[in-house]
Amino acid sequence: MFAVMKTGGKQYKVQAGDMLRVEKLAADAGETIQFNEILMLGGDETVVGAPLIEGAGVQAEVVDQIKGEKVTHFVKRRRKHSSKRTKGHRQKLTLVRVTDILSSGADKSGVKAAVGAGSVAAVAVAASEAKKPAKKAEAAKAAPAEGADDLKKLSGVGPALEKKLHAAGVTTFAQVAAWTDEDVAAMDEQLSFKGRIEREGWIEQAKELAKG
Repeated sequence: MFAVMKTGGKQYKVQAGDMLRVEKLAADAGETIQFNEILMLGGDETVVGAPLIEGAGVQAEVVDQIKGEKVTHFVKRRRKHSSKRTKGHRQKLTLVRVTDILSSGADKSGVKAAVGAGSVAAVAVAASEAKKPAKKAEAAKAAPAEGADDLKKLSGVGPALEKKLHAAGVTTFAQVAAWTDEDVAAMDEQLSFKGRIEREGWIEQAKELAKG
């Protein structure tokens, strides 16, 4: 079975086991990727896409990120002396080994799509991946610990103020009830409470609430 696929603006006829050098992809060596732009499938039965075959794909293993042979070209301007110049260029490529050809179900395989390293899609994916850890860390920081008390029961504490207390590590009435004068002063300065703790009587309230 063979497939005709498209990547990097070029078309390739491939079979399982083939080694290909394609335009640089956003993938690391050892990763499994999937080419989803399949134009034709051949074998016992030939299927031609219109223009692509829905659900078809070519899976491959990334072997290495390489550079092509050096290409030299000349720049020469007419009627100007000493303007001839030589330039060298080596195209960045990705070496892949075709492992499987899927005639259907490729859209549900869960394998990472082969995306060009310089494409808009690759940049978007990279940006999305970079944001995920930050979002998880922010969510973990904002989320109260298991077994936390409802600090909104304290006088003058709303959702926003409760989040500030959670961020400062205060999640239970018992913690508030155990505050010393030094703790009150430190918390007052850290969260800019401006004397609210004593004014609202949080410590006394927390002692009663901690009793259940």
